[in-house]
Amino acid sequence: MEEQKIKALRDLIHSAQNSIQSAKKILNSLLGEEEENEIPDMAGLSSYISWTDKVVEGVFTGESMLWSDGNMYPIPQNYASKSLLVQGSKIKAMMNPSGKILYKIIWEIPYETKVWLITKNGEKYQITTDTKTYNVLLAAITFHHCNVWDSVTIRVPEWKDATYAVIEAVIPK
Repeated sequence: MEEQKIKALRDLIHSAQNSIQSAKKILNSLLGEEEENEIPDMAGLSSYISWTDKVVEGVFTGESMLWSDGNMYPIPQNYASKSLLVQGSKIKAMMNPSGKILYKIIWEIPYETKVWLITKNGEKYQITTDTKTYNVLLAAITFHHCNVWDSVTIRVPEWKDATYAVIEAVIPK
């Protein structure tokens, strides 16, 4: 019984932290102030049991998740592409006893949107800008029905160097 109370308390704390982050964003918006740039680090992430699910938090690397236990684990490309998951964002994986894994974004890194072209280097699709080339997940190419030289809007971290971009949309020709 004591263990269930601890689990419930941990869930309440995580929920409160998310609420405080949302309240800060709203307050900053109302006051016209810039948001503080919080650098995601592994120190704030954890691994725990919530009721019957194992929950592990981590940072999205562009194609995988660096989990709080120090290991790298794959994230389904279709999830990353469809949810517009930006490299550097914090996510958590909730694994139930049957083996099903649900993912949830718990902190989205501030990002900027840019318009650039899709290119291909060997078998790898990329986004080429005037100063940098970003990798892009194959699932994003197939999901958006992109072709080489299509113009696309992309999301990249606003204040962090990135190696991956996520495609928001294809710009009609």
